[in-house]
Amino acid sequence: MLLSLHVLAAIIAIGPVTVAASMFPAAVRRGDADALRLLHRISTVYAVIGVAVPIFGLATASSLGVLGDAWLLTSIALTIAAAGLLGLVILPRQHGLLARASSGAASPPGDRSAARLGMITGVFNLLWAVVVVLMIVRPGSTTGV
Repeated sequence: MLLSLHVLAAIIAIGPVTVAASMFPAAVRRGDADALRLLHRISTVYAVIGVAVPIFGLATASSLGVLGDAWLLTSIALTIAAAGLLGLVILPRQHGLLARASSGAASPPGDRSAARLGMITGVFNLLWAVVVVLMIVRPGSTTGV
């Protein structure tokens, strides 16, 4: 049950954040303030909901007795890094670019701020991809593979 909740929380919460955050830089380049507001709201709301993912993950790991395994500790470190990028860099930069677009100073195509945000969001998405791989192909899997 805990594993199911963990996987569902990851799909429902992390999926929308990665998609919305990835779409945000392109919306900046288009100067689409309405899309920016929507994408920032999705990123923010699902980031908060995403807190359930590590909570259910830790509960699952505890019930399986794998809390000290290297693959899990690596996943935890990568999750902390991804959460830090989202909360301390991506969301604040989205907010700043949204404020700039809403004030009528929409970013022109090729804007450096949007490009940097796109790169940081790519790193965020890559971190989550590595965590997913670690969760599926973990050493000492309980499936015996």
